[in-house]
Amino acid sequence: MSAFEKLQKPERAALDEFDAVIDVRSPSEYQADHIPGAINLPVLTDAERAEVGTIYVQDSRFKARRLGAAYVSKNIGKHLLEKLASKPRDFRPLMYCWRGGMRSNSMATILGAIGWRGSVLEGGYQTWRRMVVSELREPGPSFNFIVLDGQTGSGKTRILELLSQHGIQSLDLEGLANHRGSVFGGFEDRPQPTQKMFESLVWDELSQVDPARPVVVEAESSLIGRISLPERLMQSMKVAKCIEVTATVAKRARFLCTAYSDIIACPERLTCAIERLRPFHSRNHVENWLKLAEAAEFETLAGELMLHHYDPLYNKQREKHREARLAEFVAPDLDLDGLSSTAAHVADFIGKIRASH
Repeated sequence: MSAFEKLQKPERAALDEFDAVIDVRSPSEYQADHIPGAINLPVLTDAERAEVGTIYVQDSRFKARRLGAAYVSKNIGKHLLEKLASKPRDFRPLMYCWRGGMRSNSMATILGAIGWRGSVLEGGYQTWRRMVVSELREPGPSFNFIVLDGQTGSGKTRILELLSQHGIQSLDLEGLANHRGSVFGGFEDRPQPTQKMFESLVWDELSQVDPARPVVVEAESSLIGRISLPERLMQSMKVAKCIEVTATVAKRARFLCTAYSDIIACPERLTCAIERLRPFHSRNHVENWLKLAEAAEFETLAGELMLHHYDPLYNKQREKHREARLAEFVAPDLDLDGLSSTAAHVADFIGKIRASH
């Protein structure tokens, strides 16, 4: 019997049968994209991979394979003494590399010789990537979405988080993208994932939902920071029914000062964000916003930005989808109690929709 078996399709149910999913590619390959939940135990470092590849192309395939084998043996031995040292006798891992070739087979052969019943993903990472592209970028049936809509600062992201407490399925695109979806929305200590990694995270989440039940997703433009929403995702959101959350400008301004406290705490970041609005507004508006920021009049600044920038954009988009609105909920307040109350009402409404169908 072979030391390892082949997994043909990396669906979540199949992946969950393994004790660990091991990405044996180099750290930079892993960082660019990987199967969510996989751990990185590279059999070649980035420098070693580059060295072996150069020798393979410019000198000798034999020399490259000999050197590669030495590096692979060394690195697998290191993993056995460290990250894999505590694994039990019945440990069952799934391994993959770029195309399911030499790197993952080398790891699987050694682990199999030890007595662990490992498997290798047929076609490697490329099999995973093809599946993600097929499900998110190519035409297909619309996902069963309900869009949570509302003007900037109405607490949509927080409500989305709270809906799970009521058993409602949700997909937090901004959370997966590490961005709040505006020129002020980046996190200094949380860089955005690569485009491919974002798509892997989205598909992994969608593959675990019940397709018969709706998934609530926040209204988004085609870009979240530098991340582009895949075509099938955008099309599904465009045809979905929506629920709107509203609140007064004063409440939204107060909420934004809390939600964007990290931006407020860094005058340089706030100034840079305001400067990025210059192509869209008059000099007088931008200079006024900069003065409000310098004077630490943040609630006034938030109100001005909503009045002259964000609300007009939202109102323009809302007119295109007015007929898709299922209901409107007025948030009593945007503190935790108020948002919790709104989330409970939204969840109750979605439950009634399901019951009626």
